[in-house]
Amino acid sequence: MMNQVDIQKFGKDNVDAALKSFGAVSKGVQAIAVETADFAKKSFEQSTATLEKLLGVKSLDKAIEIQTDYVKASYEGFVAQTSKIGELATSTAKEAFKPYEGLVAKQAPAK
Repeated sequence: MMNQVDIQKFGKDNVDAALKSFGAVSKGVQAIAVETADFAKKSFEQSTATLEKLLGVKSLDKAIEIQTDYVKASYEGFVAQTSKIGELATSTAKEAFKPYEGLVAKQAPAK
């Protein structure tokens, strides 16, 4: 049976865990946002560079080669970015749950 001190400590522990969890989520979301912005910037730069190359080409074969290289690089970049974002999301979820692991262990009934 819990007394008033136990209830207050339980409430404080839960608030502390929630704040730590929120901090981890906030940090993770910020990292994902930075990654996404960097990817968008690189993608725009790559698109612009490809357009400039295409404007200067003299043959259809060269235009097809430039376009093929662009599509391949874009796809590879997208796959790498998706993987990186997935890793960041997984890491964020793990970090967000960590503060609660101790609480779950404390609150589990002893056998």
